[in-house]
Amino acid sequence: MTSPDTLSKSEDRVAEQYPADRSIVQVQESTALTPAQMREYALLVPDDEAAQPMVDAFRDIRTRLLSVAGDQNIVTLVVPVSPGSGASFVARNLAASVAFDESKSAVLVDCDLRKPSQHTTMHVEAKNGGLLSYLENPATLVSDILYETGVPRLRLIPAGGRPTRHAEYFSSFRMRLLIDSLRSRYPDRYLFLDGPAVRGAPDARILSEIADVVVLVAGYGRDSAEDIARAAANFDPNKFAGVVFNEDV
Repeated sequence: MTSPDTLSKSEDRVAEQYPADRSIVQVQESTALTPAQMREYALLVPDDEAAQPMVDAFRDIRTRLLSVAGDQNIVTLVVPVSPGSGASFVARNLAASVAFDESKSAVLVDCDLRKPSQHTTMHVEAKNGGLLSYLENPATLVSDILYETGVPRLRLIPAGGRPTRHAEYFSSFRMRLLIDSLRSRYPDRYLFLDGPAVRGAPDARILSEIADVVVLVAGYGRDSAEDIARAAANFDPNKFAGVVFNEDV
């Protein structure tokens, strides 16, 4: 078991890595994705006329979330009703839509430990591991698992593998330490958690306890009204932002 002293030292190392008076908005990507690469990585291109209706839809959701946030940066959990509903696509593009605003930045965290996909889709080589590495190893720093995505002001924390043992990762002190560290260092940084499906495991509900807002993703024509209602009932009504219907499933 990790001692409180070890956790305190870990938090101190995080503070040293991220000075409180520095904005992540000022951090530049070493290489930026081309529009063709963004499409390949299932990211919307802001000025793509052909995709404008979908771009506008994500901008509208972003505006609603920022309205809920007020003057605070928030943690948004995006989860599908059932596997294959397209929540990872929605989480990725919601995070990107925030990062497209030059006054804000975003971190996308792949919390689907059983079926991680963000690092593959975004072609990110997780050389230092990811979320699982941080949760299992007190020596791992936040800076070790934050990866550039090629989208300015958007960072990715990949899942970093699949669990080899049963553990309550998302209710652990390390998970809360990670979220607090990420959101407190930069007031212009917004967190998006790409969570597992509501149906089949309690992880989505557990993650909602450390999130400020929950967005539920339903596959259009795939998830029934009854399935959606049962999934929504898992979350605090005060945190539940609504349902996004995804046709691209």
